[in-house]
Amino acid sequence: MRRRVVITGLGVISPLGLSVLTMWDALLEGHSAGRRITRFDTESLCSKIAAEVQGFDPLNYMDRRQARRIDMHHQFALAAVKEAVRDSLLTPDLYEPERAGTIIGTAQGGQLTFTKQYEILLKKGQRYLSPHLLQMMFSDMCPSLVAIEYNLKGPNYSTVSTCASGAHAIGNSFRNIQYDEADIMITGGADTPISMQSISGYCKYGALTTRNDEPEKASRPFDKDRDGFLLGEGAAMMVLEELEHAKKRGAVIYAEVVGYGMSSDAFHITAPDPEGYGLHLAMKAALKDAGLKPTDIDYINSHGTSTILNDPIETKAIKKTFGDYAYKLTINSSKSCLGHLLGAAGAIESLITILSVKENKIHPTINLDNPDPECDLDYSAKHITEKTINYALSNSAGFGGHNAVLIFKKFVE
Repeated sequence: MRRRVVITGLGVISPLGLSVLTMWDALLEGHSAGRRITRFDTESLCSKIAAEVQGFDPLNYMDRRQARRIDMHHQFALAAVKEAVRDSLLTPDLYEPERAGTIIGTAQGGQLTFTKQYEILLKKGQRYLSPHLLQMMFSDMCPSLVAIEYNLKGPNYSTVSTCASGAHAIGNSFRNIQYDEADIMITGGADTPISMQSISGYCKYGALTTRNDEPEKASRPFDKDRDGFLLGEGAAMMVLEELEHAKKRGAVIYAEVVGYGMSSDAFHITAPDPEGYGLHLAMKAALKDAGLKPTDIDYINSHGTSTILNDPIETKAIKKTFGDYAYKLTINSSKSCLGHLLGAAGAIESLITILSVKENKIHPTINLDNPDPECDLDYSAKHITEKTINYALSNSAGFGGHNAVLIFKKFVE
């Protein structure tokens, strides 16, 4: 028999704030995190804007020694985990280490460290490299650091599936608890892709917005004038827990995880299947896993990247999955406000979906001024939607044709 899995703690480091409440308030108010890049000279780049995390000091979350030995995406991850664990009121005496684990997704891992250390190698030579280079660079270090910090001896690994990484991490953690392989999982995603190298690469793809004079209006999912995504960074983490375990310790429950679906486009290394069939398969699988009909879903937090290809294709996938009911769904895109956090995107959007289920509020999709005729559903353009949300679905899709879909339910005993 499958066990029920609930969310008992949330934590975030985001371009719209360093706490869940700060970010949530900013989303509801329709704020944008888009701004000119401050970390390096962007003169030679086609895209000079991004959604940078502001005001983060790792020393507020860890000592100087640890901060120096880990990459920025590790710092973001540990900070978000600490907020989630604190929020869940989870202490080491409340769980068995062998029954607790962690899975954390990332797309680019310690890319910032690699870039910095490579420059040192070229300019000064090998002897000046950090002795911690490899551990700072590896993609699997986030869950290892969390496991050491909280003595988690259960499942421990990273998911790396580009923009679906965070969603895969949450889904796989859900499975671990559901099938009695763990009682508690700390999970989510973290990424820090804002670098000269990354932006140069995405510019060559033609994937980024070049609306450099209007950074706050640059991310415009489902809008006819969209021209690419706004790169973001950050981390989102949550504590998943088996229901009876959570009830026994008196935990506050945000929502329940009830469905998880995965698929592959098997089409192209960067472009999505033009008919949206892969994402459709993942949504269909998640609905089947949850034992739901399409008409049970009240809200979809879309992948909604603001790219020329994604938005109409995702709209097709939703219509293929939900039929005529697609026109009755409320949909939004968190990337309109936060930008695209790559490996952390699926995690932060799941966290936002969970808050919507709990609060019965759907934040606006901002900058949707001139709707694309091919994108003709209700995307909550520029307004908060207040409605009872019993079931919500979060879509994630990534380069390589990776699709992951999660379904969250309002918690009822």
